[in-house]
Order: sequence, then structure tokens, then C-alpha cells
Amino acid sequence: MPDLRLQKRLAAEILGVGVTRIYIDPRHVDEVAEAITKDDVRSLINMGYIERRPPSTPSRGRKRKLMIKKAKGKRKGHGSRKGRAGSRRDLERSWVYRVRKQRAYIRELYRSGKLDKKTYRELYLKIKGGVFPSLSSLKNFLTKKV
Repeated sequence: MPDLRLQKRLAAEILGVGVTRIYIDPRHVDEVAEAITKDDVRSLINMGYIERRPPSTPSRGRKRKLMIKKAKGKRKGHGSRKGRAGSRRDLERSWVYRVRKQRAYIRELYRSGKLDKKTYRELYLKIKGGVFPSLSSLKNFLTKKV
């Protein structure tokens, strides 16, 4: 097999890629070997004897495996965590859930007649102000008050 380093280098310059991305059709090696100038190589590229290979990309096999594990809820231990708990948990969402739960509870008490309107409004504003960190603390407050 003839030495095609010159042709590969010229083709790489013409196509603007590295030498490793140049493919020479093995059926036309003799014609390619005769090419000496850039014009010769250009004509071989146009004829399809010399081609540009696609760039090689890293395999995604390992990544796919990892994503399957993550979908199953694995790889979430202390060693895999970066950042504080507050940065991993959406504080706004947890606030919204907490407030909704508390408001629903006092609404139910109000509708059943266990709370009068004045107390309901006071509790509503306390909930809005973040006085109760949880539903249980709201219940404790109500048992102490009554």
C-alpha cells in the first residue's frame, strides 16, 4: 500500500480538519497516491475518493447507565450531595405547601363552626406572617388558646 501521508495532510488543510478525520476510499488508493498538488486532491474530494469523517464524540453508554440509576432514585447519598439542604429543596414550594395546608385546616374549623370570624382572620394573618412553622404548631397554638 502506497504512502498517503502527503495526500491526507493536503486533504486535511483543504477540508479544515485534522489528519485523523480524513478517509480515503480503499478501492481508489492508487488514484489518490498519484495526487501531488492541492488541486489534484480537491478533484479527488469532489469525486468522493477522499472524505471527511464526522468528529468522534465521547460514548454516552456510561451516562445512560448513570441516568437509569438516578431515575430509580439511587446516587443521592451524603457523598453525592453538593450544596446546603436549602439549595437542594425549593424553599418557596415548601412554603406554599405549608401555608395551603394550614389555611385549609383553619377554613375547615371555621366552616364547622369551631372558629368565629375574628379568630379565623387573626389565625389567617398569623399564618401569612409565618408564625407557625408547621401544621402541628398551629394545632398546639389552638389547644393552648382554647
